[in-house]
Amino acid sequence: MNIVSSSVSIVHHDTSCNLTMVTFFIIKGISSFPQLQVLIFLLVLFIYLFTLGGNMTLLLLVCLDRHLHTPMYFFLANLSVLDISSSSVSLHKILVAFLTRDSKVSFLSCMIQFYIFSCLACNELLILAVMSYDRYIAICKPLRYSTIMNCKVCVLLAMVCWVLSFIEVMPYVVLLSEISCYTSNIINHFFCDLVPLLSLSCSDTSILKLLSLIEGMVLLSLTPFVLTFTPYIFIIASILRIQSHTGRRKAFYTCSSHLTVVVLLYVTLVYQYLRPTTADSLEANKLSSLFNTAAVPMLNPLIYSLKNRDVKASLKRKLG
Repeated sequence: MNIVSSSVSIVHHDTSCNLTMVTFFIIKGISSFPQLQVLIFLLVLFIYLFTLGGNMTLLLLVCLDRHLHTPMYFFLANLSVLDISSSSVSLHKILVAFLTRDSKVSFLSCMIQFYIFSCLACNELLILAVMSYDRYIAICKPLRYSTIMNCKVCVLLAMVCWVLSFIEVMPYVVLLSEISCYTSNIINHFFCDLVPLLSLSCSDTSILKLLSLIEGMVLLSLTPFVLTFTPYIFIIASILRIQSHTGRRKAFYTCSSHLTVVVLLYVTLVYQYLRPTTADSLEANKLSSLFNTAAVPMLNPLIYSLKNRDVKASLKRKLG
């Protein structure tokens, strides 16, 4: 977390073309105030361990309890794997940096971290969209649910999400790795992310920014957003047609956990990535990114366990 004073030595200058070539970066961390380092470390460590514990518990329940061998919990298990992986990828460096006092990360490691984290984030949006479709079939077409959402369909949908996310992010990494000029090697963030890396670049990043605007907004963000929230238009319309109050409450209860997670995630993403890139916005992005990468994965198993009778019943059976 602490910035080494001799960091200037980690960059070298190509005098022939007047570019600053970076061989590795220094992760600035969440806060540069030394008196806050211990508190931040303990807070991040607690959140990370709680995230691991909560998601691992949920994942084990889904695997071990046959009552949870349904499409909804199959996708929920995928979501738990994503939460564990994304938290580990994004938070491990600041935890290691505090213990070893080494905030340096090689250029290659930085690109790999950005790629894996971006793939996991993209995959999570796609999995949440598939879960919306699953809730739509369960509420709007309950008699055909077991036929439509059979085992093969669920596995195929999950595989498409995983493969598609790893392909979609590849152009970003290729273009980002070709950037040859940086104004500094100190990343004002706690992991390698696109916005802080672009803010350091003195190369021409117009193609990357155009790709981020077109593919990032349309394919990676808007498309999952539409696929996630469109089924809820039909779900709400179907719930409103139910005559009994008990029936309406039961139908809404089946999708309330998923809807809570979706709203929480998208509100954070909108705040994080649709703000103008300034020095103040970079500081704000660190906090929103910390909430998105640490708090949201921690809250997901809590939301699904506290608002879901099946999970609570499974937990009681296993503990009993």
